[in-house]
Amino acid sequence: MKNNRPTLQEKNDKAIELMKQLDIFKPFIDDFKDRDLVCYFEWYIGYWVYQEPEIEKKMKQIERRYNCKVYAITHEITNIGELWNFLIVTNYPEEWDDLIYKQGDNEFIAFAYVWNKSDDDCSELGSIMVRSSVGGIRRIA
Repeated sequence: MKNNRPTLQEKNDKAIELMKQLDIFKPFIDDFKDRDLVCYFEWYIGYWVYQEPEIEKKMKQIERRYNCKVYAITHEITNIGELWNFLIVTNYPEEWDDLIYKQGDNEFIAFAYVWNKSDDDCSELGSIMVRSSVGGIRRIA
């Protein structure tokens, strides 16, 4: 039986496509493509995940556990806790057309692993709504 699972390069290519759909700042996309650098965003402002070793470690754990590729992260403090939203390309190409849905001019439904750092039991895979602006993204729902 043939293994139909994507290579890391195929996941990266899909991630780049999704980042372009989200209108993420081109230098961030280029650094992801050329150097495998992932950004996290707070209020649309991008930072390198390697600047936050705990978050980089969590990202790598998620990638190993779900055999996925994280391509962007948002960070928000909410009334339900501190949320780190890891936008991912899954290991199942048949799902890839459903990883992002455009909702209006600059809002998207995106598939993510949401880590509730304040209450890990509330962490899960699912869809979130993000807004794209000035080259960055932010979770809005």
